[in-house]
Amino acid sequence: MPVPPEAFQGLLAEARAALPGIVALRRSIHRLPETGTHLPRTQQAVLEALDGLGLDLATGSNLSSVTARLEGARPGPTVLLRADMDALPMAEETGLDFASTVPGAMHACGHDTHTAMLVGAARLLAARRALLAGRVVFMFQPAEESGGGARHMIDEGVLETADGGVAAAFAVHVTTRFESGTLHLRPGPTFAASDGLHVTVRGRGGHASTPHRALDPVLVACEIVQALQSMVTRTVDVFDPAVVTVASIHAGTTSNVIPETAEIRGTFRTLTPATRQLVREGITRVAHHVAAAHGAHAEVALTEGYPPVVNDPARTAALHDAAAALLGPGRVHHLAEPFMGAEDFSYVLQRVPGAMAFLGACPPGVPPAQAPDCHSNRVVFEEDALAVGAAVHAAAALRAGILPDHADPGAVPRT
Repeated sequence: MPVPPEAFQGLLAEARAALPGIVALRRSIHRLPETGTHLPRTQQAVLEALDGLGLDLATGSNLSSVTARLEGARPGPTVLLRADMDALPMAEETGLDFASTVPGAMHACGHDTHTAMLVGAARLLAARRALLAGRVVFMFQPAEESGGGARHMIDEGVLETADGGVAAAFAVHVTTRFESGTLHLRPGPTFAASDGLHVTVRGRGGHASTPHRALDPVLVACEIVQALQSMVTRTVDVFDPAVVTVASIHAGTTSNVIPETAEIRGTFRTLTPATRQLVREGITRVAHHVAAAHGAHAEVALTEGYPPVVNDPARTAALHDAAAALLGPGRVHHLAEPFMGAEDFSYVLQRVPGAMAFLGACPPGVPPAQAPDCHSNRVVFEEDALAVGAAVHAAAALRAGILPDHADPGAVPRT
């Protein structure tokens, strides 16, 4: 059953009034990006921004995380809201006046916006504590881009509560693929699993003028790359897709020497366990057999990355209804297909039913199809969308707490 619009009366207006503070926090984090698990400046900025809100604050032992808990005025469920805080190891080329001042580091995936939006949501919810049934856990997480910070925070107890655990978890990810201020979500797989591949082809070195006296691993590596693409198109069901990308081929040191080895590195992305295993077996089989056909030898190392983000249908429906009541139904859209990127919010959703949605933040005057997107060193997000993100976070928590009678576990998002 849809959420009555009056449940969130004034929430979006309050978020828009708070936008200058949300943007200021975002820009301060953007100027000083930090990567990995150790984010002391970002952690301190979050702690200072949350100070005075009456939250129970805790920091991580093995990483620079922040966990904040807000207790509502009445008994009810525990809802977790998550933001990631780490940047990417890349140089910024946006030309923004608040661009990164740290060489080789940039918030190119919008984690600075996620952090600022969640702080904004904490302020909105703290001001509405009297309306809140249950409690909200605000999860500020390092190391999403590498290292699986969500898993480490789970190990340190972010999902543990006195009332028996978190009942629902939500996250919002910005993107320039959609119109600013719109929300996009779907039940089921939303992000893919992402695993790594590393193939070493061992041949026999020699002089470039006499390849018949050597065993050229470069040629073998090239054939393996081609064969991997054919393996995907001829063994993987198009309705349960996989993407195999070779992003690096390295061999040799000069132009007139056939090297002993060639190395292939890349990733493969899947949405279901069955296809994940199928592709693992296919990569190994193709590499070994193509190499053997040339008399060479292939060593295959496959590293397991993040599992897929799988949205719970009931929690997705709840988030859809809350956002539609807040923004209007024309601003909330069913996501037709999953993204084949990866996200470590998947570790949370393996333990807790919940949903991740996409928040459009395409700059005005730029068609979404042409705007640089996440992981581009030129990506620019429309900051007005941050008020929407903060309000959507707050609405998700309020819907779970103040309107339990409207929950519909069998509902699915309307298209």
